[in-house]
Amino acid sequence: MITLTNIRKSFGKTEVLKGIDLTVNQGDIVAILGPSGSGKTTLLRCVNCLEEPSDGEVSIGNLRVPFKTTNKREILSLRQKTAMVFQNYNLFKHKTAIQNVVEGLIVVKKIPKGEAQKIGMNMLEKVGLTHKANAFPSELSGGQQQRVGIARALALNPEVVLFDEPTSALDPELVGEVLSVIRQIAKEGVTMIIVTHEMGFAREVSNRVVFMDEGKIIEEGSPREIFDCPKEERTRQFLKNMSSEWAYQI
Repeated sequence: MITLTNIRKSFGKTEVLKGIDLTVNQGDIVAILGPSGSGKTTLLRCVNCLEEPSDGEVSIGNLRVPFKTTNKREILSLRQKTAMVFQNYNLFKHKTAIQNVVEGLIVVKKIPKGEAQKIGMNMLEKVGLTHKANAFPSELSGGQQQRVGIARALALNPEVVLFDEPTSALDPELVGEVLSVIRQIAKEGVTMIIVTHEMGFAREVSNRVVFMDEGKIIEEGSPREIFDCPKEERTRQFLKNMSSEWAYQI
């Protein structure tokens, strides 16, 4: 289980997160929605300390990290329980697909190269890219690069996978292939937190939806509760503006 308690984050005098409380159970798929600037990505990055919160604490499993008194060892332990899939892939351009996938296994987890290679190929198979194992990022489409990014995250066997708008950098015609892979992973019971602007996908794949605005969680609930009968006027307004995307189908 993942618990965020009173997570606050400021950049200079600007408070971006204003006391976030959120619990994610094992196997949950939580979609985080909200307008640009609402703090969605910052919250996601605070889960694994890519951005260190100004206050509050994160607990994942039996690890509790209070940010008023944390140290580098605790932050490293927290990061090892998570894996991030970024908007812009963040692949090593000078390494092949398989090399990108196994890098963390070899360098961070100290897994022998041969064993890491087997794990890496299994992950590439999961995302449908074994035939591109020896291709460099420049030889892959945006959708394929993102699928390599997903394989890299899964290879680490994290307790939670964090997706930061995984389709935002893709051409519209490539969005479907990435969402299909995420949908398949969801069926396997992987715990995921997904920041997304794909309303139809969020409704279909998640079991919980969180709506954020101005650094706060405005409301949360099941997809049916949020999309069909939101309680808050701000949520209703946002969904009305985004309603044209609800029907997105893969």
